[in-house]
Amino acid sequence: MTCKLLFFDYRKSEEKFFSEHKFDNYEIKFFKESLNIDTVNNLSQEDLEDATIISVFITSDISEEVISKFKNLRVISTRSTGYNHICLNTCANRNIAVLNVDAYGNTAVAQFTIGLILMLVRNIVPALKIPSNEVYSLAELTGHDLNNMILGVVGTGAIGSSVARYAKCFGMSVVAYDKNQNNELIHNNIARYVELENLLKVSDIITVHSSYTDENYQMFSKEQFDLMKDGTYFVNVARGELVNNNALLEALNSGKLSGAALDVVACCDNNSDVCTKEKSSLSCAETSKIVKELSEKPNVIITPHIAYNTQEAINYILQVTFEGITDYISGGFKYRVL
Repeated sequence: MTCKLLFFDYRKSEEKFFSEHKFDNYEIKFFKESLNIDTVNNLSQEDLEDATIISVFITSDISEEVISKFKNLRVISTRSTGYNHICLNTCANRNIAVLNVDAYGNTAVAQFTIGLILMLVRNIVPALKIPSNEVYSLAELTGHDLNNMILGVVGTGAIGSSVARYAKCFGMSVVAYDKNQNNELIHNNIARYVELENLLKVSDIITVHSSYTDENYQMFSKEQFDLMKDGTYFVNVARGELVNNNALLEALNSGKLSGAALDVVACCDNNSDVCTKEKSSLSCAETSKIVKELSEKPNVIITPHIAYNTQEAINYILQVTFEGITDYISGGFKYRVL
């Protein structure tokens, strides 16, 4: 017996995996589009009635209304660690299992973070934009040595801890904040844990690696930016909802921040501080006035959520995705969040 699986958010980088792996027990139908209330209405009646499994990325929005369209859905597998784009209450009420993929980007995201830090403190992006025949001032491109800077790491799970280790290789001093401290970082003198307020006050560069919950929505707002040193650099590769875009823009305009690098952003209504679910950085730049202003600043780097996007990480995500689905069908609970 084969299971019908609808695979949304299908990207070219995933094609290689499927060309090298066969899944005879699954009837897989691929969709490049994200799954949401608009795209679900484009599905055939056969898909809505026969699909027992759907696989999505965080760009999908699996609301109660979307879930109600499927008649025999048993599993929602998200190819991400976060799962707040899925209505868990509806899944629980309908006895639908929810699976995720944890710790898939430890190396990829940590290395990308260090790359962003180097681009910021060495003014690489402005330098690249100078025409080869233009006279320019070296003073405008003067940067900093990393070994003379203090890095503040907010969130020391697998990714944040990896960033701290890489930073130590550059000779940086590292301070960290997390409710659950990593003893290995302490014992090996890689990082010193402090309260968040203290981290904000002493760090030259702050990089965010916290998971997103309702409790830490916009944990970086005006109050937090005001506590930072003048000239601090700010990096967010975690979740866009952790940062108040208005406050970030204000901190950049005032000179409180020397620069910012964002791989994730949450789109805000043009007339308010209320941000919706995270979308791709590129689509946010088109729909959000604030993000558009950020993207146009010479000291801001915005990338379209690609920190995790290495072939190795993608292959791992897909491998774990099918391990979890197969385990569920066999009666197991591997990789289940619900």
